[in-house]
Amino acid sequence: MDDEELAERFELARPRLRAIATRLLGSSADADDAVQETWLRLARSDAATIDNLDAWCTTVVSRISLDMLRAPRSTRERSWNVEPWRDEPVDPAPDLADLVDRSDRVNVALLVVLDALTPAERIAFVLHDVFGQPFDEVADAVDRSPAAARQLASRARRRLREASAPARADRHRGRALVEAWLAAVQEGDLDGLLSLLHVDATLHADYGTRTQTLHGADEIAAQAVLAARLAAHSTPVLIDGLPGVAATFGDRIVSLMTFEVAEGRIVALEVLADPARLRRAPR
Repeated sequence: MDDEELAERFELARPRLRAIATRLLGSSADADDAVQETWLRLARSDAATIDNLDAWCTTVVSRISLDMLRAPRSTRERSWNVEPWRDEPVDPAPDLADLVDRSDRVNVALLVVLDALTPAERIAFVLHDVFGQPFDEVADAVDRSPAAARQLASRARRRLREASAPARADRHRGRALVEAWLAAVQEGDLDGLLSLLHVDATLHADYGTRTQTLHGADEIAAQAVLAARLAAHSTPVLIDGLPGVAATFGDRIVSLMTFEVAEGRIVALEVLADPARLRRAPR
């Protein structure tokens, strides 16, 4: 197989590899990095020794994703993946694999729940239950025996079903909090904002040419009441699976903000208003 043929075969496999990596990592930016690294490793390998190129690529992209999932979360930049905040499924016991397999629902339905799994459990569940990979290939990806890979997938299913209902409830509470925040900002309700914020909350904003960090509920609320016009053009969304808002001007997003919530209060906010990064944000 010459270099041109190898590149052509990889390009045919790329959409599937990207889909796998996206579901494993929950980030399209991270998925692109994982797929590109898979290609670089393939280009450096002896393709003549690879019996099954598709299986080889699946194993490699899964192992790369596994390494990324094991990396400290602070080293992985938020992808700012924006999705509409749709209603949750009415089925009290939805098919978890089916939800993960819907690319437009992955962050909405199960991203937060998938984060409850260990990296190996997440790999085993997504590869087998979503993409139908046999456990022999799953075992290669997680460097375990086929029997151990089967146990990982089974444990993942059990943990996902136990966690899915609380996660849906948390998202409902998050939606209510986001709407209360927008209403308080638009009305200039300082006391209302303070009631939503933890006393030690922090806000970090990236404006492109500068950054800003605010500490404490008083400082954050005082600045928030000045943004009534922006709040009037903001919509609740999910950003990387977290509660958030998107502020728009015409058909252009001008800022994004995520809310980190603990025990019913906002403990951290992150704002992206860098035009260059907003243009790259997947949505």
